[in-house]
Amino acid sequence: MKKLVFALFFLSFYCLSAQYVDRSFFKAGFHGAIPVGETADIASFSLGVDLFQHWGVSKEIDLGIATGFTNAFLKDEIEINGITFETDFDNVQFLPVAGLVRIYPTSSFNLGADVGYAIGINEGNDGGFYYRPCLSLKINSNTELHFSYTGVSQDGSTWSTVTGGIAFLF
Repeated sequence: MKKLVFALFFLSFYCLSAQYVDRSFFKAGFHGAIPVGETADIASFSLGVDLFQHWGVSKEIDLGIATGFTNAFLKDEIEINGITFETDFDNVQFLPVAGLVRIYPTSSFNLGADVGYAIGINEGNDGGFYYRPCLSLKINSNTELHFSYTGVSQDGSTWSTVTGGIAFLF
């Protein structure tokens, strides 16, 4: 019985270690975003930085953490029901704290999502549930283009942008 337990333990350890891929890396980049939906009524565009830490759990899957900073520039004038109002609002700023998953169908292409909470930085911004489905295309061994939709759900509305950027792997 001891030999059987030892053999099963050894086989399990071998199978798990065979699946592990040493693909741990840090990634940093920047992005620009265009507001969509309700957000387009009040914001012009946004700029931000992204920070990611990936750990390869198999040949095709990475798990990790994501954070960064996004600053959305609000419009000086907004139109509501045909009436134009001048505004003087502060920019909207978020600091996302999220987990990430990436799936690699090929070595030059991946897709996945970041899910977590976006902390509101500016006054009156409570933040909200953060989600960011994404698609990345590798340019060379340490640079990739990434495209995503970013949503922050807060108080019955969603802050939404379509995002494009570049990231550098370290």
